[in-house]
Amino acid sequence: MAKVVVNECSSYDVEQLVEKIDAGLELIGGWERFVKPDMTVLLKVNLITPKGSDSAAITHVEFVRAITKILRERGCSVWIGDSSGGAIAGTAPTARSFIVSGLAQMAEEEGAQIKNFDLEGVRAVGVDNPFVSEMHLAKPVFEADLVINLPKLKTHSGAVYTGAVKNLYGLVPGLKKADYHRIAPNPTDFGQVIASIHKATNVQLHIMDGISAMQGEGPTAGVPYKANKILISTDPLALDAVAIAMMGLVVDDVPILTVARNEGLGQSRLNEIGLLGDYESVPRFRNFRLPRYIGRLRLSNYRFVSFALKFLKTRPKINARLCRHCGVCVESCPVHAIDAKTKIIDYSTCIECMCCHELCGHQAVELRKDYPLAGALVKLYQTIKRTG
Repeated sequence: MAKVVVNECSSYDVEQLVEKIDAGLELIGGWERFVKPDMTVLLKVNLITPKGSDSAAITHVEFVRAITKILRERGCSVWIGDSSGGAIAGTAPTARSFIVSGLAQMAEEEGAQIKNFDLEGVRAVGVDNPFVSEMHLAKPVFEADLVINLPKLKTHSGAVYTGAVKNLYGLVPGLKKADYHRIAPNPTDFGQVIASIHKATNVQLHIMDGISAMQGEGPTAGVPYKANKILISTDPLALDAVAIAMMGLVVDDVPILTVARNEGLGQSRLNEIGLLGDYESVPRFRNFRLPRYIGRLRLSNYRFVSFALKFLKTRPKINARLCRHCGVCVESCPVHAIDAKTKIIDYSTCIECMCCHELCGHQAVELRKDYPLAGALVKLYQTIKRTG
């Protein structure tokens, strides 16, 4: 049976974090199950874009500090790595992300080493999925003795949710991420790419920062939600299944997790997951805001109204008033659907991957419904669900 630890934690105070994380690890065999002195441990953080920790868009710097301290005290060398999304002037903003997040300074203070995956080189690995036969992943994930995945608990405007399973996409360096979005444009296809990354790597431990989560139109434009949770597991899918249950979702609501289940990446049934720590049953978040995309996905289960899905279309649109002309939306679009001068999106080319919305640091890319019947169809879905 898969095991997921859920511990309550109310702040990013390092002493409290160390206590809660240590207590959680004891429930699944203790740190000695995973680490030994002189090991090199890679902490794979979520550093999606240059944001501060208070944004709830990235793994909080103090969360990473706490785990770094634990590992350093056990005689380990610690690497902290990721590759941010998007590009500005042809370059991924990972180096700046490490600075803005405070991780670069923290690493220096705690004796850890930053690993910018865009600069560390790649290793080619064979994969088996319909879209690509070989992927190039960041070398440090293969060079470390242990990889610990440190995802953030967040909603996602295009994928509904992002957590432990999706966080490994940051192992794809730099602008190569856009290529995979282009060849696997819908969430289900993209889930195949994510599953391939998990099968090609050996990530043994997942510790989720769910203290300040993100709700609404994540993964960067949502707003913080005080969830006060730390989740720990050796099974990324089981961890995510518990996390989304707190949001009121099931695995079938999240295409990437549905694919992960079908690909055998872990356990997804709550009745086959052992819950440990501060809870005997899955706690539920109160007044937690989901992304608007979830309504469209759920409505698609009803074939007799599937023809109407076009009326629920939520499209990215650039707000000229908020735009700072940094160009990240233009350069990050996998299919080059955004005009560099006018910032007008060609919807006949757009694949709705939401990369522009996800990576805009100024929240200038808004998600808007273009059709007046959208609200009526959402109400129709709610009625169907209520009446069965």
